[in-house]
Amino acid sequence: MTDEPLTVACVGLGWWSDVLADAIKRSGKLRIAACYSRSDEKRKAFADKYGGRAAPSYDAILSDDSIEAIINATPNNAHLETTRAAARAGKHVFLDKPIANTVADGRAIAAICREAGVVLAIGYQRRREGQFRWIRKQIDAGTFGKLVNAEANISRDRVGKIDLGSWRYTADGMPGGVMLQIGVHYVDVLEYLIGPVKAVSGMLAQLVLPGDNPDVASLVMEHENGALSTVNASYASASEYYVMNIYGKEASAYYDLHQGLRFLKRGADRSESVAVPKIDAFVDELEEFARAVRGTGQPEMNGDRATKSLAVIRAGIKSAHEGRRVAVAEVLAEEGQ
Repeated sequence: MTDEPLTVACVGLGWWSDVLADAIKRSGKLRIAACYSRSDEKRKAFADKYGGRAAPSYDAILSDDSIEAIINATPNNAHLETTRAAARAGKHVFLDKPIANTVADGRAIAAICREAGVVLAIGYQRRREGQFRWIRKQIDAGTFGKLVNAEANISRDRVGKIDLGSWRYTADGMPGGVMLQIGVHYVDVLEYLIGPVKAVSGMLAQLVLPGDNPDVASLVMEHENGALSTVNASYASASEYYVMNIYGKEASAYYDLHQGLRFLKRGADRSESVAVPKIDAFVDELEEFARAVRGTGQPEMNGDRATKSLAVIRAGIKSAHEGRRVAVAEVLAEEGQ
């Protein structure tokens, strides 16, 4: 095993690629050797900012034996094609969430990487934040007792800020709108903390933003352990705001973006503030990926887990469209062919 930084190429150079590239620079455990986008202007700008060469084509990156892995931030509906090509070239892949727009594509991506023997990691950085790692540790220690309920809200203001030409804001590019775009993060956190989801009841609405996609969404989720949870996601809010409350028989935790984490035990008069270590979640997930490529450990979010997470969102979309409770197993069976 080498201590040399993992040599990567960044593909799909939208604004999110800069977020990941900034984290790579903060880490030092990975090195950007090249980048590619269909836009000459984006390629040059990215290379000037982060170093490495602006590759003339994706094939040029895949044929470069010095490049070990691809940091893939292409549109959702390009994930299968770009990841298949990378895997066939023997390149490991860090793929931003969601794994795909359909369960079938998600399963195909996972299988392709598994068969090629390359590492596949999916970018779900929210679960790595300090408050959620602290809550998970307390759950594992039995402090919460039986988990019974949870509520989450992830909201952002996109009024006047969206580009209707971007795939991120179209029904074809981002099915389910805001729920697949950002709600998926807190669906993942709730599964991480409470356990797998077995069924979903969902509602979607388009209230403020233009276009053809929901800007407000709500899910009620039934977990396999019997607990219920809710996720609300919005692009039509007045500000950015995140909330995650976890309720157990013996204790509860309350996270608020502006007020931090609080904890309340059964019988206590008031909740107490909890100071948690700040985790650079983007660096954390990228360094985990680099270690996995070097043969140490496995990605926390691999292709199979990411596909199951996608299936929860797909069940919520199906529920909203059909006006009924939808089992996740039903979606996995129907869409997984």
